[in-house]
Amino acid sequence: MNRKDSDLPNARPLSVPEQDASVIGLLRQLSREVPDLFTKELALAKAELQASLTTLKAGIAGVAGGAIVLLAGFIILLMSAVYGLSLFMAPWLAALIVGVVVMIVGFAMLQSGKKQFEPSNFKPDRTLDALSKDQEALRRKVS
Repeated sequence: MNRKDSDLPNARPLSVPEQDASVIGLLRQLSREVPDLFTKELALAKAELQASLTTLKAGIAGVAGGAIVLLAGFIILLMSAVYGLSLFMAPWLAALIVGVVVMIVGFAMLQSGKKQFEPSNFKPDRTLDALSKDQEALRRKVS
């Protein structure tokens, strides 16, 4: 009988078909590449976390600087109140103006530093994007 195996009803193939061999090969390749992929994803997450920490440090420095300037402005305002009570004349007005200006500058610095603490600055966007691409690639390979 020189008929092909596919010609017989309910016939089982004698050897592993090419499609099954490629699936096994794909699974082997997948088992080799997945650990490598996770290692690279972890490295990317680490790099993004370090960048976020740098942003956090800059935000802390901005908030601390703003708080110091705001404190200096408050001290000058207190000095102006002392001048106002003791002299009832122009020196307290000058101290009041300087104190208000220093407080405005300190408040602006504080608001600028506070923007660094927004949650969107700490989200690992590149890692999440890479993970979704990897997930999609795995789906395409498996199916």
